[in-house]
Amino acid sequence: MLNFKHLRYFWAVAHTGNLTRAAEQLHVSQSALSVQIRQLEGWFDQSLFDRQGKNLVLTEAGRIALEYADRIFGVSDELVTTLRGGDNTARRILRVGAITTLSRNFQKVFLGPLFEQDDVLVVVRSDSQESLLESLQSQELDVVLTNIPPQRDRGRPWLLHTIDKHSISLIGYPGRVGKKRSLKKLLAEHPIVVPTVENAIRIAFDALCERLGVVPAIRAEIDDMALLRLMVRADFGLAVVPSIVVQDELDAGMVVELAELPGITETFHAVTLARRFPNPLLPMVLRRIDAGIEQERELE
Repeated sequence: MLNFKHLRYFWAVAHTGNLTRAAEQLHVSQSALSVQIRQLEGWFDQSLFDRQGKNLVLTEAGRIALEYADRIFGVSDELVTTLRGGDNTARRILRVGAITTLSRNFQKVFLGPLFEQDDVLVVVRSDSQESLLESLQSQELDVVLTNIPPQRDRGRPWLLHTIDKHSISLIGYPGRVGKKRSLKKLLAEHPIVVPTVENAIRIAFDALCERLGVVPAIRAEIDDMALLRLMVRADFGLAVVPSIVVQDELDAGMVVELAELPGITETFHAVTLARRFPNPLLPMVLRRIDAGIEQERELE
């Protein structure tokens, strides 16, 4: 049977990342603690730490063991708290990275099923895509949400799951445009708020304007979707944006969809890494993608 004393020693070392500090906290010698960790690794037949100088870095097996240890000792604390009065709940954890410019509405829709699980804690971190992918590779994150397909090579063998695709529309403040106008006139007669030039939507939008023979009056270039929503609500101009980004405002009548931009879409992806011990919560999220594939097959 699993020796829970060894597991608790591992748990302490994993959280401190240092044998000396963990030994001081546990009031045991460093050598004794090291022996206990080696015995646990032998029992699992898995290396739980990579030794890097004086520090210990968790292997993938170590991260899985730590997640379970957190739950085990969390339940232990819950037992004590429950019998003595009070409330505490041990929860499963999914660590999600989302690029800073990603639509909050999309994140809410995608992660919604997890938010409804009382025993699940969803930790969402926003950062640049490069930083998030580094955290994914070091197994600090379970999945990264993005609308920019990452570069893949032998050293970074990402798995790219296409989640959804949304059309891009021209969104405006109610009353700005009186009667119905053609897309060409809308672009020619009103200031436009667009993503920055590096954005794939902007590249496709510039190509569309070229085909239409229109030189739009660009009022602002914004990649921050939250700021873009504020701009269109304040009537600074017509915004080039996926409708899902302003879905709440559309439903409330605060903005209106004036035209869909032909041939321009935004694709949302979930990026994961092949792991021997994947987070068991991931299939719950990615299952929605598989359900969409099955629906497509039925239509065929």
